Amino acid sequence: MILTVTLNAALDITYDVPALRPHTSHRVTEVTERPGGKGLNVARVLAALGHDVTVTGFAGGATGRTLREQLADTPGVRDALVPVAGATRRTIAVVDAMTGDTTQLNEPGPLITPGEWSAFTEAYDELLKPASAVALCGSLPPGVPVGAYAQLVRAARAAGVPVLLDSSGEPLRRGLAARPDVIKPNADELAELTGSHEPLRATRDARRRGAHAVVASLGAEGLLAVTPDGSWRAPAPDRVKGNPTGAGDSAVAGLLSGYVENLPWPDRLARAVALSAATVLAPVAGEFDRAAYEDLLGRVTVTHQTQTAA
Repeated sequence: MILTVTLNAALDITYDVPALRPHTSHRVTEVTERPGGKGLNVARVLAALGHDVTVTGFAGGATGRTLREQLADTPGVRDALVPVAGATRRTIAVVDAMTGDTTQLNEPGPLITPGEWSAFTEAYDELLKPASAVALCGSLPPGVPVGAYAQLVRAARAAGVPVLLDSSGEPLRRGLAARPDVIKPNADELAELTGSHEPLRATRDARRRGAHAVVASLGAEGLLAVTPDGSWRAPAPDRVKGNPTGAGDSAVAGLLSGYVENLPWPDRLARAVALSAATVLAPVAGEFDRAAYEDLLGRVTVTHQTQTAA
């Protein structure tokens, strides 16, 4: 079983409009709702790949009930979310059909009390026992300690469970010091973490700060990985247009599934890149275009990087 943690879960709402123009009214052509937040997106992709997944985090209020009702209809995903008094947030994605661009609006999330955080950590420790790997994903809701991911990484390491961390800012910085097995920052998060805008230098610097391996998501340039087994670049074979929301989460699913299947790093990276691109072609986060994924997977070229001085 793979465990994914989404401390700031959301109900993802996607609006499709013919063209997005500021300061005007819009007619929405299609509305979709899905359980969301990074870890839930990861879980749905993992389940689609054939893995058994358990999701945990927080859920509360009417939005939380809707999220859990929809989650119950997701094959291969077990709901272990911890109930809270506050209301689960919503995220709004507005997709402009004319340009293909997406505008994202993210609510902050419920206020988590110390008692609710304590209940979560107790549940998390129990969920680690049968887990083959864990993904810690996304932002922290108000009230959760800024060092939360460091605490959860240490608990996973103590339980002997490999852990991937995908967050940003101070939660990522503190979590990195707890030595996760993998972190997956994007280019902006990597630059904020290290102060360097040169991807290879920054990725190596991030690894020196505590991660066993660092996989940087560079948008259209694909993935850059620095690992104990070597360094690789894995660009997407095609530039695709669509809704990029959730593409990074699909990359996490590719990396994590490859890990538990004992694939070598180049194969993990090829899977992650193909899933990420295929997700851009899907209508909502947490899904991917299966035919596009299978086509792209065979065309991703992963190249080894020489270990020049950083």
